[in-house]
Amino acid sequence: MKNLGQMMKQAQEMQTRMQEMQERMEQTEIEGTAGGGMVSVTMTAKGSARKVKIDPALMDANETEVLEDLLVAALNDARGKAETLQAEQMKELTGGLPLPPGFKLPF
Repeated sequence: MKNLGQMMKQAQEMQTRMQEMQERMEQTEIEGTAGGGMVSVTMTAKGSARKVKIDPALMDANETEVLEDLLVAALNDARGKAETLQAEQMKELTGGLPLPPGFKLPF
C-alpha cells in the first residue's frame, strides 16, 4: 500500500504541474509570420488568435488571394511554433518519458 500512496501523491503533483503548464500556455504568445514579415499573426501557445498585422502594401483589391495565402501561412507558422513549445514543455513535465505517438494531453 505504501507504493500506491506514493503513486497517488505523484499523480496529484503531476496534475498540479499540468494545470500550471496549461495556464502558462494560455499566457504565452507566439508570433507566426509570412511574406518576409508582411503578415504576422500572434496567438497563444494554446491556439487562441490574439492579433493580426498586415503590411499596408498588401491592401490592394487585386492582391486578395496573396493576402489570404499569407494569412494562412502565418497562422500555420504560429501553430507549428505553438505545437513545438507544447511538446518541449510536455517533455520537461514528464521528465523525458516518451508518450505514445498521437497521444495528446489536454491542450
